[in-house]
Amino acid sequence: MSDFKQRAQQLLRDHDALLARPNREILPGNGIYSRWEYPVLTAEHTPVFWRYDLNEKTNPYLMERQGVNAAFNAGAIYWQGKFLLAVRVEGNDRKSFFAIAESPNGVDNFRFWDYPITMPETERPDTNVYDMRLTQHEDGYIYGLFCTERKDESQPGDLSAAEAQCGIARTKDLVNWERLPDLITYSGQQRNVVLHPELIDGHYALYTRPQDGFISVGAGGGIGWGLTPSMENAEIKEETIVDGKVYHTIKEVKNGQGPAPIKTEHGWLHMAHGVRNTAAGLRYVLYVFMTDLHKPWVVTHRPAGHFIAPQGSERVGDVSNVTFANGWIVNEQQQVFIYYASSDTRMHVATSTVAKLVDYCMNTPEDGLRSAASVQTRNGLIAANLAILDTLK
Repeated sequence: MSDFKQRAQQLLRDHDALLARPNREILPGNGIYSRWEYPVLTAEHTPVFWRYDLNEKTNPYLMERQGVNAAFNAGAIYWQGKFLLAVRVEGNDRKSFFAIAESPNGVDNFRFWDYPITMPETERPDTNVYDMRLTQHEDGYIYGLFCTERKDESQPGDLSAAEAQCGIARTKDLVNWERLPDLITYSGQQRNVVLHPELIDGHYALYTRPQDGFISVGAGGGIGWGLTPSMENAEIKEETIVDGKVYHTIKEVKNGQGPAPIKTEHGWLHMAHGVRNTAAGLRYVLYVFMTDLHKPWVVTHRPAGHFIAPQGSERVGDVSNVTFANGWIVNEQQQVFIYYASSDTRMHVATSTVAKLVDYCMNTPEDGLRSAASVQTRNGLIAANLAILDTLK
């Protein structure tokens, strides 16, 4: 057997072993959710035949011809009994694309479909696309809303000047996608736009994130809300801020909606990311909140602080100290699978239940916005616990 064939077989064996590796729930957890030991997706999970030319005649040294740098920021959907992630895969060339990875149980054995998504372009081609949110809408379509990035032509001399808008596509099988015109708003640039799964007064409802620039939010006030009569030519003429930025909190620099919210009998469960500045740079964490069942733009519960923040090796990556989520799944048993990326590099899962998340939202104190208020709230908890502590021994 040739050295080429031996090495190719070893690559395929190692890849199969990685994909088949069982994951392990990390116990006892914090009572709200459980993390899992291994990332569910990394660059190494992408198929060998995406990266290597396996023809000995054209690649005698078995070189990696098209490298993959990262697999992260995945939308998620429970589809025909399978857990599917619409993953942002970034090549070594810095271009991102979408690809579907499928798992039978939601925590391991994720395997990419043979081909990435072939996303049609608009008349103004995308330079880059990323961070797709999937929404299974009551109109019968699955919508994918994502960021489309293009060169900011108003600054031709600055090769880092970019423009971000909301791209829109829809599908009924997750293979064939129809590209619709980009969302039109009147607030500069848009990122982190999410489609609400139900119509509101006959209109499509979207969570937006208005911002002045590609990186800087500027005057953008937080997570917005707007209505459009159609997704085929989506246009939001007025945005209302649902969840705003707040000084000296986890979301003082910017915040954005994660996946589409989960409907419960108590209201809509939301997950979002919040960003603050530190001496080491920006820190991205996840937080949750609830909105009114009949008025999804009205916040009813705001638990204080972060829900998930980067821990251990999650802190290290292309953009360090980041947790970001744009996908979660509820199965038939009302278990919730939270898919979050760490440091713009890899995908993880945390698991909970709808009941636990509702309890967390409804019974966790809100942020008092002052140190004295935080101490007062904590003292109340301490006093109540001291009264019963002896009964637990």
